[in-house]
Amino acid sequence: MADWLTAILLGLVEGLTEFIPVSSTGHLLLLGHFLGFESTGKTFEIVIQLGALLAIISVYFKRLWTLATRWPFDPAARRFLIGLIVAFLPAAVIGFFAYGFIKTVLFETPLVICIALIVGGLLLLWLDRVDKFPVYLDADRYPMRIYFLIGLFQCLAMIPGVSRSGATIAGGLLLKTDKRSAAEFSFFLALPTMGAAVAYDLFKNRDVLDFSDFGLIAVGFVAAFLTALVVVRFLLDFVSKRGFGPFAWWRIVVGVAGIVGLAVTGAL
Repeated sequence: MADWLTAILLGLVEGLTEFIPVSSTGHLLLLGHFLGFESTGKTFEIVIQLGALLAIISVYFKRLWTLATRWPFDPAARRFLIGLIVAFLPAAVIGFFAYGFIKTVLFETPLVICIALIVGGLLLLWLDRVDKFPVYLDADRYPMRIYFLIGLFQCLAMIPGVSRSGATIAGGLLLKTDKRSAAEFSFFLALPTMGAAVAYDLFKNRDVLDFSDFGLIAVGFVAAFLTALVVVRFLLDFVSKRGFGPFAWWRIVVGVAGIVGLAVTGAL
């Protein structure tokens, strides 16, 4: 029963945190550390990300289908597709060459995650409060330079605890996009980035993958899908009205709690 509850909890955390700027990876790694949960070859942790990815595809299916079918003869669709590729490439290149360091050093150091959560929270608070005069209001029409620079910001998320969505949204705001379009572009950029990351993780761990606990994986997958579906549907309106302050404070609280927990358990 404990394993099933853990699978549901981790799935819920993945879905709730994947697309908001709080770092789903950081939350999963910290939670797994304190619960003593780690699947063979990280099979569970890798596969449930596909549940969150499926939520994006479900919500934006119509736009994605239009993009996929119209890009050969629609300049606007083709331009946005090229923009996504441009934004994706920096993470693809750095992730490929730094994969070993990221997985064996950064992902195995809970203190790094906690510090990244706190620092990222403070930066989000600052970004949320400074005066901003957005110039780019439509994610489909960012200049190529903005797509590329947002892609560079996304690379910061290779440090667990930084948050992929947080890095791309913060980068967008610094580059004079508005909150809503920055969050929306983060959704679209998640598709190639997460898809490639999951595929590469599965390939690198192919010799140690363990699907014997298929039931637990399925439960985590469904929990991640359902909760991510809710987040994706309501996040844009939420950030348009409330900004990123609530997420910033959540990051700080979790980061501080994580450091306290590591100190109490002697893991610092």
